[in-house]
Amino acid sequence: MAVSTEKISLYSVTELKNTSDDAIPAYLNSLKFKQSHTIADIRLVIGYASLLIAAATFSWDYKFGFDSTKIYTAVAVGLYATLSIILSLYSTFVEKGTIYIGTNPQGDEIRIETKVEECVPIYNLRITTKIKSHPEEKPKITNLKKPFNKWFNKAGHFVALPFQQMLASSIPMIEEADKARKNKCVESSANESSKIE
Repeated sequence: MAVSTEKISLYSVTELKNTSDDAIPAYLNSLKFKQSHTIADIRLVIGYASLLIAAATFSWDYKFGFDSTKIYTAVAVGLYATLSIILSLYSTFVEKGTIYIGTNPQGDEIRIETKVEECVPIYNLRITTKIKSHPEEKPKITNLKKPFNKWFNKAGHFVALPFQQMLASSIPMIEEADKARKNKCVESSANESSKIE
């Protein structure tokens, strides 16, 4: 079982979420899923545009003085504020907590959004899948709510196997790509039930 060396505070829901979020792209990419970075790229473009406006405003002011650049500074502040509003709206209505968008080798699409509630150690996932061979079908949406203690041990280390098993056993597209993980999940369930008896 792969256990991370980094220790996470079990009392920080944000750290638990961020560590889990980081594990999803690593896991899916290892299964030959191809990740799309479009959402992150758009966010970066908006951020860099804001940075360039701020740098240009500073340069104008430094070189020519405030009085001669007042109009340019006012325009730049307006553009900067507009880009900040666009970034906020983009984050709220387009990203919506999306941490992964990608396709499997067959071209089927997957989108994973995650969120947590403050002080509640439950990982909320919304997984949307669209099968390329059935374009007429609506995308399938799966909502999962799982406690973080299913894949973080008592010392605060992330344990990959139960996390991957949770994803593989809940999402048919991932299950199909990782049959070995599914079989391990079935074997561990059988071992647990034999211990109970």
